[in-house]
Amino acid sequence: MTEKNLSLINTKKGIEALLRQKNLNINKTINNVKYEKRLEKLQEEMLILQQWVAKNNKKVVILFEGRDAAGKGGAIRRIIQHLPPRAIRVVALPKPNETEMGQWYFQRYINRLPNNGEIVFFDRSWYNRAVVEPVNGFCSKKEYEVFMSHVNEFEKMIQDSGIYLLKLYFSITKSEQERRFKDIVSTPTKKWKYSDVDKRALSLWDDYTNYKEKMFKDTQVYAPWKVIKANRKTNARITAFEYVLKNIPYDAKNIETIRHKSIRSILND
Repeated sequence: MTEKNLSLINTKKGIEALLRQKNLNINKTINNVKYEKRLEKLQEEMLILQQWVAKNNKKVVILFEGRDAAGKGGAIRRIIQHLPPRAIRVVALPKPNETEMGQWYFQRYINRLPNNGEIVFFDRSWYNRAVVEPVNGFCSKKEYEVFMSHVNEFEKMIQDSGIYLLKLYFSITKSEQERRFKDIVSTPTKKWKYSDVDKRALSLWDDYTNYKEKMFKDTQVYAPWKVIKANRKTNARITAFEYVLKNIPYDAKNIETIRHKSIRSILND
């Protein structure tokens, strides 16, 4: 063990990482500490961004999309971990009620857009209608087509009103989705996450792929998608963090902190 790695172990984070393990693994502990230290730096930078948003009455919307169990919620939790709760909101809307089903489709999302000085994170968004709804028969063909013909202009209106809009898509393989579903079902504290839609996800994999590819093709006119390879959760979280920090033009941005670093480079540092 190098002196540098030994010093990592001999820290509060290092000791906590050791204690969390069932089977002692020094290398795994060192990697975990390096990952957490990188996250901490990005979280500090995120606070600078948030303070700029609040001070200057800016408005930010960040969409997190992806297949079921792709890690969207976990990434959001790490990004907002140290942000003031009153300065941010996480929106994860349930199935629309009867009143909402009779409204203009975008209406319930408009009602959740940010106020001055606020950042809103959407854990799934209006893009349910681009993929999840048509695949599962939750909308008609006409409703889908109307959505696809309107969404670019809707996003242009959002941006024209002064809202920064970022769109992230977490991409995982079929085998990884299946592995994560098995983990969810077998873990008592995660079982609640496994829905009827999840149960059908693997059998409908190709349908999801077809609609996803059409979404990418037709919905990047004003707000491009950032596709994040998410089989490795740690890498996905770091990449999402860096992308958000890079693409919001806040003051006092630390270019060195937000420069892309893969998990491999972080662990080899």
